[in-house]
Amino acid sequence: MRYYLIAGEASGDLHGSNLVKALQRKDQDAIFQGWGGDLMNTAGVNITKHYRDLAFMGFYEVVKNIGTIRANFKACKSDLLAFRPDVVILIDYPGFNLRMAKWIKKKGLKIVYYISPQIWAWHTSRVHQIKKLIDRMLVILPFEKTFYQQYTYEVDFVGHPLLDHLENLPPANDLRIQLGLDDRPVIALLPGSRKQEIKKMLSGMLAVTDRFKNYQFVIAGAPAIPLAYYRSLIAEQKFSEAFTPKIVTNQTYPLLSLSHAALVTSGTATLETALFNVPQVVCYTGNPLSFQLARKLVKVKYISLVNLVLDYPLVTELIQSDFNKEKITDELNNILDKNRRYEMLAGYADLRKALGDVGASDRAAGVILDLLIC
Repeated sequence: MRYYLIAGEASGDLHGSNLVKALQRKDQDAIFQGWGGDLMNTAGVNITKHYRDLAFMGFYEVVKNIGTIRANFKACKSDLLAFRPDVVILIDYPGFNLRMAKWIKKKGLKIVYYISPQIWAWHTSRVHQIKKLIDRMLVILPFEKTFYQQYTYEVDFVGHPLLDHLENLPPANDLRIQLGLDDRPVIALLPGSRKQEIKKMLSGMLAVTDRFKNYQFVIAGAPAIPLAYYRSLIAEQKFSEAFTPKIVTNQTYPLLSLSHAALVTSGTATLETALFNVPQVVCYTGNPLSFQLARKLVKVKYISLVNLVLDYPLVTELIQSDFNKEKITDELNNILDKNRRYEMLAGYADLRKALGDVGASDRAAGVILDLLIC
């Protein structure tokens, strides 16, 4: 079979690469082409456009690059037609992929969507478009199946592919030696991935470190952010040399593997932290006006994926005005307490079960092949 995949982000490249490996195990004659990244390319996909050339964030940047964006759509259509696939697999990246789906449907090609857009949080009207365009929707969060059932659309819950990825990780680097850490327990700080977000989140997180002298703090740096930026934020706090937090870049998993607790900016990082069995406090603060607008548009009870999947507040969420020195201190002390830690770790075990355990990529590949054989 001939498979054309479209992934526009690093996470899509990761999960797409594992899906390709699963398809290869089931289909010896599989041929792959599409848009993605280095991981998909290594797995056997002929990558004709790299996701790093597709990242336009924010209204101004989108408007400024509108010509390039239009050219991308045209190039993708041309590449897809020349390849003549048996199926097109869209991986997350809804702004681009849902628009492409309209055109692909008109060409009479089969469409599988892997990793649903988060329309359950906002823009729920898109469900009607998805019902018309997508032959099989493969979801990775258990509550997404229930969401789609409300609209009489049957989807396939295949489990979360992050479990597969974590199962196959190579041995973690020994960060204690690499960073020159001492014997004190480590508290990880995960402040996000964009400069504006990092500035707000990390400053608040660092403010409490002087109250936890028996611990050492390590910051998970984002790959695209220079170390100098983190160092400038640390310098504002005027730490003594003995208590200056360390920074690691692109080594979040090795950091979590040795961490005793974590302060985590909301997002996928909350799920990753839970899957490493690290007790956490979830934090978020942003522009007040933007936050109030988001509250009116977003239809979810929680901001962390941990709580959303479990449907109860296992991890504390400190949002906006609650993200302050006193409350961060209190909640961090809570998760360092033995009883609270046991409670959270028990909840993490339930979370792992709810996510479907390992094998998401194989289950997804099975659904895709069933569609093609029928």
